[in-house]
Amino acid sequence: MQNINMLEKLGEAIRKATDKIANAIFLDKDLVDTIVRDLQRALIEADVNVALVKELSNKIKKEAMDERVKGIEKKEHIIKLLHDELLEILGEYKPLKLKSDRNVILLLGLYGSGKTTTISKLGNYYAKRGFRVALIGLDVHRPAASEQLQQLAEKNKLNYFVDPSEKNPIKLWKKYEKQLKDYNLILVDTAGRHTLDNELIKEIKDITKETKPTESILVIPADIGQAARTQAQQFKDAVNVSGVIITRMDSTAKGGGALTACAETKAPVYFIGTGEKINDIEEFSPERFLSRLLGMGDLEALIEKIKSVTEEKNQKKIQKNIEEGKLTLDDVIEQVKSMSQLGGFEKIKSMIPGFSNMNAKIPEGALESQEAKVAKWEHIVKSMTVEEKENPELLEKQTSRIARIANGAGVHTSDVRSLLKQYKLLNDVLKSGGAGMDMSQGMSQKQMMKFAKKFGKKMRF
Repeated sequence: MQNINMLEKLGEAIRKATDKIANAIFLDKDLVDTIVRDLQRALIEADVNVALVKELSNKIKKEAMDERVKGIEKKEHIIKLLHDELLEILGEYKPLKLKSDRNVILLLGLYGSGKTTTISKLGNYYAKRGFRVALIGLDVHRPAASEQLQQLAEKNKLNYFVDPSEKNPIKLWKKYEKQLKDYNLILVDTAGRHTLDNELIKEIKDITKETKPTESILVIPADIGQAARTQAQQFKDAVNVSGVIITRMDSTAKGGGALTACAETKAPVYFIGTGEKINDIEEFSPERFLSRLLGMGDLEALIEKIKSVTEEKNQKKIQKNIEEGKLTLDDVIEQVKSMSQLGGFEKIKSMIPGFSNMNAKIPEGALESQEAKVAKWEHIVKSMTVEEKENPELLEKQTSRIARIANGAGVHTSDVRSLLKQYKLLNDVLKSGGAGMDMSQGMSQKQMMKFAKKFGKKMRF
């Protein structure tokens, strides 16, 4: 299940409920009971605590039957109440605030929570935002933990410090302490256990005393649902965690249970993991999350996601080319690769206002096909002259040039024409809405809508 389908039934039920309320001539008891039953079913299927569901239901019934508020005012009142109560059970928005000089973040969690993978995602997220990031592996118990951290760091060009031979986490920290002073964000991978036992608590406390973390973040998988409440509370009581990251939100129907459970313990959810790729992590904002459930989009999250998949220096170069009207084929490939890393149009659809209810689905395996196509396009560009790369218009009616390029790249001429078609499409979109656009800062709403609508529909992700 993709991220945009996360808690889809709940979103659909909430939208139907608000529509029924807004369109009703009279809010009688039968209609209110029907609306409440639909909401109850959807919330319970999303693994939201039954007591919270009952509390919400009672409030809606009480307000709907209150004779002191009538007509349109009552309908608006009920819709606002529903919105506010859902926000309440999702918890308070508390973003992770980092200092400019030095941050040490401990990542804590039991076995199978996705802690090491999350560290690499978090490192990539902040490296793209200008932080000098280092990962250090203090999990000395799990076999191959340091090797996994090393592989993830190298794959994503992140700085790391590991020593598989050292079995004492405190000694390991002291070994690299001087070198770590060169970084302003240090992410610490700690050991897990099957349960939060006394041995793990002691180790975490020892590491905390030595590393003096600015944040201690608990990593919890969404598929444990309401059990997240117990786990969050135990870690909070034992080692004073400051917040939570919930992983695997893309692959379980229990995401609602995990989110609301953390809210009940007053442990703020900083981030949610939304897939297996390095960029599949996003800041959790209850307001924006609910906006997506209601089909109203979340452009802020989309812009943040774009920043996570694009190198700032490349975007500045592309921005300069756009301003000068000199978009090259290298620029096109860079943008297509970024779009593919976002997960394609199907994955970002829920973030764009008005697009979440589109019926078009992306075929199974289409993303893998697109990645192969981009690789092929890169070979094509390497077979071109500098003049052809910078002025692809030269190739439009030059069949001999296209044949030469196809032969050099070992592809069909149709592949070359396909690349030229995507160049023209992206060029048209950016020229019609991208003048003066700083892509490193994200597109405006109008530009993003235009880009997503034209580029996302026409391109075969």
